[in-house]
Amino acid sequence: MHSLKTGDWLTLERIRVYAWMLLVFWLIGILAVIFMADGGVDFAGRPLGTDFSNVWSAGRLVLDGQASAAYDVQTHHLVQQTAFDTPDIPYYGWHYPPFFLFIAAALAALPYGWALAVWLAATYPLYLAVVRRISDVPYTALVAAAYPAVAVNVIHGQNGFLSAALLGAGLMLLDRKPVLAGLCIGLLAYKPQFGVLIPIVLVVTGRWTVIAAAGVTVGTLMAASTLVFGLDIWQAFLDSTQFTREVVMEAGALSPDKVLSLFAALRMWGVPVNLAYVGHGLLAAGVAGAVVWLWRKPVVLSLQSAGLVVGALLVTPYALDYDLMIVGLGLAWFTVHGLKTGFLAWEKSALVFVWCLPLISRMAAILLSVPLGLMGLLLFFGLILRRAKHDQITT
Repeated sequence: MHSLKTGDWLTLERIRVYAWMLLVFWLIGILAVIFMADGGVDFAGRPLGTDFSNVWSAGRLVLDGQASAAYDVQTHHLVQQTAFDTPDIPYYGWHYPPFFLFIAAALAALPYGWALAVWLAATYPLYLAVVRRISDVPYTALVAAAYPAVAVNVIHGQNGFLSAALLGAGLMLLDRKPVLAGLCIGLLAYKPQFGVLIPIVLVVTGRWTVIAAAGVTVGTLMAASTLVFGLDIWQAFLDSTQFTREVVMEAGALSPDKVLSLFAALRMWGVPVNLAYVGHGLLAAGVAGAVVWLWRKPVVLSLQSAGLVVGALLVTPYALDYDLMIVGLGLAWFTVHGLKTGFLAWEKSALVFVWCLPLISRMAAILLSVPLGLMGLLLFFGLILRRAKHDQITT
């Protein structure tokens, strides 16, 4: 217990060895899935890159002149079934704002397999570059590459690399290059569920240049989408949010074991929808208040940024385990601060637990009905607040 409390067990050699072991394990596993696939469909009957099929299929509809049809469940699913030549392909829904259709269309100009490879190859280095700018301590790149959320993101063909890169760059540039920071934050609007806390923080800290730049970016994206796809695209998007809310979230079409929120945990335990929303709303309000406190106090930007990225996941009811990519930013910021000022009791061991969450959270929910992902996020958020209070007192 003493070793866990002090974190003395976490040596550089152990970090190096375990990170390499996981990295090799991910590589072998991913290659095995690819080589076992038949016609782009894996051994479980899912398309390679699973969720990426919704992006590519939406892009195909755009290229066929049917952009609004990306928000129609039957039409969108039919494209996925046709692409993989089987009616048994599960449906992967398109839930993004219209301006993300530009990226989808560009990717859909390529065959599916090449599009998936290009998507991951283009966004993965962005994530690594941002983490390296946050931290230059030994083995940063190795630990960032071996982070289990990376494998989850690759397997799902998801956008966690891009989200982490945009959010990380935006927060690092807040004071040095506010216009560029606003551009990055505005581009992150393709994941609107992460935009709850960011505007609040920008307002309470008076970063008006960042707000203006982000607003112009979002406005430009919306105008371009309307000009290219027509005004009806927005009605189609708004109509689709009902399906996302009622079927995907509330009815459980998206299995709760993949979701990190308190709402999903309460639903997994059989709590009625309305009460689950109330419980989640109370937590979200508390987290928002804590984040505002954190950003109004004389605390280093690294801790404030870590609190914001973790809080962003806690306040939304729609955060999945591949979204833990952005928690990797928080781990990097917290670690750098700890190395500079010293770690408090339990911090090192807790950081390792949070780092492992993408590897164990889904199985814990499936086998034990324990929302380990949510618990880990709450633990990390509490550590950040504790550290901020400690540093404020000692300084």
